[in-house]
Amino acid sequence: MLNGVGFLLILGCVFGSFLMSGGKMEVILHALPHEMMAIGGAAIGAFIVGNSLATVKAAGKGLLRSFKGSRWKDSDYRDLLTMMFGILATFKKGGATGIEPHLDNPAESKLFKPYPRLLADHHLIEFICDYLRMMTINFEDPNQLAEAMENDIDKHHAEELLPQTALQTMADGLPAIGIVAAVLGVIKTMASIDQPVEVLGGMIGGALVGTFLGVLLAYCLVGPLASKLLSVVEDDCKPFAIAKTAILAHAQGLPTQVAIDIARRMVPSSFAPSFQQLEQTLDEAKNDLNAQPA
Repeated sequence: MLNGVGFLLILGCVFGSFLMSGGKMEVILHALPHEMMAIGGAAIGAFIVGNSLATVKAAGKGLLRSFKGSRWKDSDYRDLLTMMFGILATFKKGGATGIEPHLDNPAESKLFKPYPRLLADHHLIEFICDYLRMMTINFEDPNQLAEAMENDIDKHHAEELLPQTALQTMADGLPAIGIVAAVLGVIKTMASIDQPVEVLGGMIGGALVGTFLGVLLAYCLVGPLASKLLSVVEDDCKPFAIAKTAILAHAQGLPTQVAIDIARRMVPSSFAPSFQQLEQTLDEAKNDLNAQPA
């Protein structure tokens, strides 16, 4: 929705100012089809040549993500903290034998199952389960654990950013591709140098449409979408840091509720629950855990 409003504002202001200053849309509309074919075709072709098939496919999904925005809402962050509390409390109480059945089959676990939106993020669930499983085999040195988790998060983040980097590279190259289209228009014009001035003026105007489109697409369409995708990817990676913080605090021997409160401080400020809100939520989670059969 917000993206659509932005694009309408861009097009309205750019072409509105052109018309208000006495510009004629006929020149742009006449040149638009073949200039877009040259610029769009070259940009897409270069994008395909410069990236793997997996990245090309991921870029298409990335464009959809840039329109949808981050998957994570304030309720999801509260659910993550609550879920981590239940997991770590069970680990502290039952040890390896108490937590392993939940890690082996999260989809059927009473600790994970109440949170279907979190379960849908299989990368995050695998991350949590893998490192808790490591802790069950005495991999509890907080420093080693922190380094391993940080490397894992960096790897996941880099992979998630591949389509964004590819789109940003395309945006950076579009002005130059627009110049290529403009030069072709100039070559065409020079081949018709014997034509009247009115005809040559129209041909030069059409050639300049290529430069205009290259810059417009780079800085008002592809570039902003790449920037938005970067923001979405970074937002969607924040839960990994939250889970990491809670697990490390648990590995350091801190009380479970203290570990979760430390993790709460990693939640983005606009979504973070207050200390009182988290305490109330965790009290409810404690009652639910105590009410469930062992």
